[in-house]
Amino acid sequence: MKKFLGFLLLTLTVVSCSAPDGIFRLTGKFKNFSQGELYIYAMNGKGKIDTIKLADSKFRYEIPMEDTVMLSIIFPNFSEIPIVAMPGTDVKMEGDASHLKEVAVKGTEENDQLTLFRMKANEQTPPEAAKTAEAFIKEHPASPACLYLVNKYFLLKADADLSKVQSLLTLMLKATPDNKQIQQIKKQTAMMHPLTKGHTLPKFSAVSIDGRHVSNEDLKGDVNIVCIWANWSYESLSIQRQLLELQKDYGKRLQIVGICMDANPEECRKTVERDSLRWPIMCDGAMWDMAVVRQLGIQAVPDNIITGKDGKIIASRLSAGELRLKIQELLNQTAKK
Repeated sequence: MKKFLGFLLLTLTVVSCSAPDGIFRLTGKFKNFSQGELYIYAMNGKGKIDTIKLADSKFRYEIPMEDTVMLSIIFPNFSEIPIVAMPGTDVKMEGDASHLKEVAVKGTEENDQLTLFRMKANEQTPPEAAKTAEAFIKEHPASPACLYLVNKYFLLKADADLSKVQSLLTLMLKATPDNKQIQQIKKQTAMMHPLTKGHTLPKFSAVSIDGRHVSNEDLKGDVNIVCIWANWSYESLSIQRQLLELQKDYGKRLQIVGICMDANPEECRKTVERDSLRWPIMCDGAMWDMAVVRQLGIQAVPDNIITGKDGKIIASRLSAGELRLKIQELLNQTAKK
């Protein structure tokens, strides 16, 4: 699951459906999932906002809401379904828990459109799905789902085409010229460094949550990792747990620094203590406005950057499995020299 820019608090004018004004209502019904819990995360970086309990395969959930927000519904197996949540609307989820990719989200035009997109993309190869996402954005540039698609299909790529990202954001901004979120992301991506193989990691300097000074000088191992994570991103937590295991195996040969995108530094500290993370981690609650985030051009959660001793980028934006294999490959290579 790729998680996303930590974004999407959109202030768009929308058409209400049947829920009371100022209330977003979500109901669901699933086969093969009689009891359990779902978790709701806000894709604006505010993290987990609630837990939904299922009984007899059904649930009903309501929350006060002032603005349109992209929500992420997380299932026990960490599968994710995006939902456009708007004040005064009633949205329904229905499907088979053993085939979550086919779960339909209906009730508003925006969610109907996003469901149709997901169903089509599920049947496509990654390059085909990216083309379908681009077509969706061009056809529905005012949809709140567009930033989600930009993040998933264009920014969260090791070889991200930043010119295409800029082009799509320009199109979206033309459709919603007062959208501050798109304005901010467009400005940030315009200043992004090419965090791709062969480039030198940009200079950075910050203070960790335990008061340590952190900079490029902390990345002098045989293999070095900059890990971008957040408590509201299950995938990033999974990556971090794997890094913890790998550092126990390889010791000082693997050097790690972390950037936590939590809005509340105290939540970051709790995770650091709970998981016994020993590497320096930066978190000041500013999220995308953190100085180190701007210095490195970070735009996604989860994210990661691998460098060698010379500071040159070897790989970036790898999945948990890809990251583990790449680290093992690199460290095994250096051990033979």
